[in-house]
Amino acid sequence: MSRASRANRPGRGFRRGRRDRRPGPPGPFALLPWLLLGLGAFSNLWQGETSNPWIGGLGLLAFNSLYVNVVFRGFDKRKRESTTSYVLLAAMGAVTFSLAIGYGGSWLLFFPLLSLACGTILRGRPLGWGLVTLAVCGCLVAVWRGDHASEPWTIGYGTLLSGAVTAAILTLSETVMELRATREELARSAVEQERLRFSRDLHDLLGHTLSVVVVKSEAARRLAPHDLDAAIGQVTDIESVGRQALTEIREAVTGYREGSLATELDRAGPVLAAAGIEAVVHRSGPPPAPGTDALLGWVAREAVTNAVRHSGGTRCVFTLASTPERVRLTVADDGAGPEHPGGPVNGTGLKGLAERLAAAGGSLESGPGTDGGFVVTAELPAEARSGSGGTAADGAPSGRSECG
Repeated sequence: MSRASRANRPGRGFRRGRRDRRPGPPGPFALLPWLLLGLGAFSNLWQGETSNPWIGGLGLLAFNSLYVNVVFRGFDKRKRESTTSYVLLAAMGAVTFSLAIGYGGSWLLFFPLLSLACGTILRGRPLGWGLVTLAVCGCLVAVWRGDHASEPWTIGYGTLLSGAVTAAILTLSETVMELRATREELARSAVEQERLRFSRDLHDLLGHTLSVVVVKSEAARRLAPHDLDAAIGQVTDIESVGRQALTEIREAVTGYREGSLATELDRAGPVLAAAGIEAVVHRSGPPPAPGTDALLGWVAREAVTNAVRHSGGTRCVFTLASTPERVRLTVADDGAGPEHPGGPVNGTGLKGLAERLAAAGGSLESGPGTDGGFVVTAELPAEARSGSGGTAADGAPSGRSECG
């Protein structure tokens, strides 16, 4: 078996996945070894140094059972916040105080264990007040009994510290897990946004390009019997459009496609002319910012595609009006518009453009014009952001100009 085959075996991949798996928060089993603090009390029972050993033994069994139950519930958020968890914690506290007051000595070490259990269940202000109260009570019981091997204040200090450290570690681990989940969700969202961007770009690019190819192919077919040179010119244009489309698709895949309104208007002239549509451009105000200019270029491209494919009109007017705050582009044709077969009122391209402009703080409206035809109106902030880049629009003077 080759090295590549061995590397791709399921067993090896599974073991590699286990080795690369990132660590999560500590589990409840990590807190079970702390029950060894109760070995001193167990030793007292075993050696017969405790009065009423049966009561002490039942108390030790009850404490350990409650501790294990509470700790395991503390790692399940739903169970941790339930009433049962607080009841079990209260029962554990009653057993702890009973054994510590009744026997003293090594039995006082159940206070730190109770504090540790509190750290797994309680959060926020209840945890702080609970640990302080428990530490003070443990210290007072130790002073009252006076039979512990260490100073009474060590019981209070150990009680406070064990619960605080446990709660801090668990809270930090939970926060890390939430941040990890948030990062994964953001990564998934980024992938979805990139897929959406690519689908929009691909639709706009191919829709426009194929429309141009169809129009010029029809023109070449009409001209061929009468003017072979003109037909060859149309075929040459088809070749040029195809090469340009390949370049744009590659740039769209890598996310670096740059465009501008001026570029799209320059390309629109020959396309509309081949479909028998006159292109007219009106400009007023300062040139749009690069991001806004790039988005308006997409609007112009989609509007030209729809005019060529659906309008059946003879005139298409582009009106750009910009101010220091807002920029508006209106594209109106005099064709059949939405009543034309296959009209683009709710087309995929217009929907995608509306979403794209809304994300940049703008809006897109489309529908029948008051005097007939079809009108597309895009409005954007002067400094809109574009996901596809762009260059500044050409600052042509105001007035009427022939496109192309």
